[in-house]
Amino acid sequence: MSADRADLAARVAAGLRAPVRDEIRAFAACLARRYDARAVLFYGSNLRSGSLDGVLDFYVLTAGRRERGLWPRVAYHEYAHAGQEMRAKVAVMTLATFAHAATGRHVDTTIWARFVQPVALAWTDGEDARDAVRRAIGDAVITAATVAAALGPDEGTEREYWQALFAATYRAELRVEKPGREQQILDFGADHFDGLMIAGWTAAGIAHDRRGAILHPHMPEAMGDETRARWHRRRRMGKPLNIVRLLRAATTFDGGARYLAWKVHRHSGITVPLTPFRERHPLLCAPVLVAGYWRERRRMRRAADQPSSSTRS
Repeated sequence: MSADRADLAARVAAGLRAPVRDEIRAFAACLARRYDARAVLFYGSNLRSGSLDGVLDFYVLTAGRRERGLWPRVAYHEYAHAGQEMRAKVAVMTLATFAHAATGRHVDTTIWARFVQPVALAWTDGEDARDAVRRAIGDAVITAATVAAALGPDEGTEREYWQALFAATYRAELRVEKPGREQQILDFGADHFDGLMIAGWTAAGIAHDRRGAILHPHMPEAMGDETRARWHRRRRMGKPLNIVRLLRAATTFDGGARYLAWKVHRHSGITVPLTPFRERHPLLCAPVLVAGYWRERRRMRRAADQPSSSTRS
């Protein structure tokens, strides 16, 4: 490994060792068995908070060649461990696809933009898979840092480069994010991001000057032109690609009906009954599930409006 990439590699390895609760590792091992995985990544708000509430986020990386077409496959899973009920949204793709997407050579931005953020390696089948994941995450950082240098200000703080990067990827990905979402990401992962942009630039061969907190990258002209040209193609294709991916997920989301029913119950307290047919065809039966929700809501309201026996007497 070159000295230019050594600091980044050490940071990535330390990040992947982030503490993960035993319940989450057990869930990850269960998913690994189900999908015959090589590695399972855990990320998102529950990694930051350590909570088991809500829906956990996993990426399951399997063996096999790089996939063509749309990826990843998405599923919803429930798992009980040591008396704790957990729920997860699970994305599944091959490790080869993940590694390729992290380099930024694909039009899709979601992998490198998501996994430049904090992520833990919750399960792996061995050191070879661990090394492959480390390299892929390192490539994601290099891709993100290179795009940030090309799209960001001529000079600014490290945080300003990250802000410019995340704002640009949100606009390209059809993601509905509240204003200031990038600020939350940077606040939650302050230790993670501190110095990461510089490590990414160094590994990418982008020199920089530093004046206090102000950074000024010196991106080679050819690299900058190529990066901006690629970004313009991604920006044009990003939203259409995300729309197609969402439509695909709506028809192939394994466990989608259970996920919808759980969300309804969590937010309203109303239980929407599921049948085997509704489980198998969540998109087709979505209107039925919604109608069932409204019927149950009306029934609960009528019951609440009826006077109690003590009031009648």
